[in-house]
Amino acid sequence: MAKNIKCLVLLVAISYMIESIQGHNEAEGGFHCDSGATAQIQVDYMPGIITLDGKSQDWNNILGHSFPLRPALDPDEDKEYTGGKMTVKALHDGHNIFFLLEVPGEYRYVQGMEMSCPSVALMFQVGGNATYHNMGACKETVDSCTSKSCGGHEVDIMHFSIGTAIPGRLYGANIIDNTNGTGGDRFGHLVDLYAWNPHCRYLDGMGPQGNGNGANFSARNDWHGAWWHDLIDNSFGLLENANPYASTGSKGTYTFEFSRPLRTSDRLQQDVQFVIGQAHNFSAAFWYPVNGNPWTKSSHYSVSCDWVTLEIISADKESHVVSSTRAVDTVNIISLVLSLSAFGVSIFVGWWVRKGKSMTFTPIDHL
Repeated sequence: MAKNIKCLVLLVAISYMIESIQGHNEAEGGFHCDSGATAQIQVDYMPGIITLDGKSQDWNNILGHSFPLRPALDPDEDKEYTGGKMTVKALHDGHNIFFLLEVPGEYRYVQGMEMSCPSVALMFQVGGNATYHNMGACKETVDSCTSKSCGGHEVDIMHFSIGTAIPGRLYGANIIDNTNGTGGDRFGHLVDLYAWNPHCRYLDGMGPQGNGNGANFSARNDWHGAWWHDLIDNSFGLLENANPYASTGSKGTYTFEFSRPLRTSDRLQQDVQFVIGQAHNFSAAFWYPVNGNPWTKSSHYSVSCDWVTLEIISADKESHVVSSTRAVDTVNIISLVLSLSAFGVSIFVGWWVRKGKSMTFTPIDHL
């Protein structure tokens, strides 16, 4: 009897465990992500129009895409960032690629406190097996991830935390950190990183043996960037002693502006290499001190729960878009020249005829 009771208890326990596992699997299976697969950022060829100062006026005529911001780890609509959508714009000039991120939000800035200020990041697929999920999704641990064991899972990341950055000033690539062969930025924390997964994330030129460790001078920070908020009222440059630069808690819009060469000198598979005429996968993230509470590393919002397509348009393809306008302009110019010429000829003919009337007429039969 006691033996039967033990068996019954064991069966009940096993059944409970199976139900628990199934319930967990159902929860995972019920996870839904509307990735916005149709979203695409078109990177047009438009040289000579962007000043990298963190302000958005240069971008007024550039088309972009607005994304709802949802928690990267739990992208439910009811947990969406309530401040508004992130607008992403991009263009290139044949040498550099430029990005603009605009995010509405109450002004928050605490000098020197990175997690009490907004922060943004861009992530790009580098390796062929790199997924958006799990930041490249290499299955190795921090003790075993290397360029060999995680090869093909590389993602390229630019991260800008503005806690030590003055609005409108340029940060990122600088001679000191680049001389050291890393992607760091000791002045404004606009850093250049790579990753294989969330636990194996390093500054360019740093990481496991064979990935630079600051000794491979092909590694460097290739990014430049600046930030602004439309509540900041200054057109002539700010100094650090002017912080917090605007009234805390007032509503407005943050802008973040970045640039990087299309191609870099990376030889460690840590940078994405942009190619004109091709599409690339990317994503954008946003950290914000909601209600003034410091954010944590995993509490960021994302524009999508999968890659977003970034299509870099060639100058030839761009030119045909405006070819009809240029053709009309050319026809108008030619018409104007012909009209002026005809007018000039008519004046000359009138003058010549009038002058001819004053001459003596000689009958031809007397010649």
